[in-house]
Amino acid sequence: MITSTKNPRIISARKLNQRKHRHRQDRFLVDGLQLLSLAVQNRRARPHQIFYCAELFNGQTAPRLLTQLSEAGGEPISVSAKVLATLSERDSPQGLVATFAISSVTQSQADILAALPVEHASLVLILDQLQDPGNLGTMLRTADAVGASALFLLTPSVDPFDPKTVRGTMGSIFTMPFVTITEPFPLFEQLRQRNYRLVGADGRRGDTVWQSDSLHGSVALLLGNEARGLRTELDSHVERYVSLPLRGQAESLNVAVAGGTLMYEWLRSNI
Repeated sequence: MITSTKNPRIISARKLNQRKHRHRQDRFLVDGLQLLSLAVQNRRARPHQIFYCAELFNGQTAPRLLTQLSEAGGEPISVSAKVLATLSERDSPQGLVATFAISSVTQSQADILAALPVEHASLVLILDQLQDPGNLGTMLRTADAVGASALFLLTPSVDPFDPKTVRGTMGSIFTMPFVTITEPFPLFEQLRQRNYRLVGADGRRGDTVWQSDSLHGSVALLLGNEARGLRTELDSHVERYVSLPLRGQAESLNVAVAGGTLMYEWLRSNI
């Protein structure tokens, strides 16, 4: 059992709260039984290390997950409650924290595009230079909930493997196809070739969403940076804009709130 927080394995795992170390090590940390339950259902997700403290287990879920993660190739590492507390961001750790290979839960742009539906209406999300990890986590989770087909992140972007993002997805990081891309314009053309309409969300222009048919059919919904919105250089590629009304004194909506509303309006329009 590891009882020291200065153990090299513990130090290495704690460094995963930094983007550069996540990508150097090709792994990210997952904390929480609900997230780990979805991870074991994704056969592509490859666990590295499983830090566990049996005295913190409450019920049968944690022991079952420990067995499943071990059978999937993870290395079980017994640690003290004190050590586990340094790895977990929860107020009450649930006794189990695991690391997963980033490369095992990501897909290429080509693979995601090849898997897009062609026989029925589909939604993809394109997030332009998003910076807040909580917003990304919420939108990944919401996109998963409405049955969206994919999510594309235009750089520079928040890291989808940031601990706040992972926690915000509530496990959808293991089920929702997503990829970070640097060149948006080839993506736009490839989506058009697949009969996706590029629709931008902008509170200053475009029709109010429920007075428009812009979200009917296969749609690539573009949402912009929290402070600046969509970049002007994307304008010529956007076919239509939609907006949400602001009836009170607020000047704008949080991008995750706006994105969630528009995603559900797409779902309503295509039922």
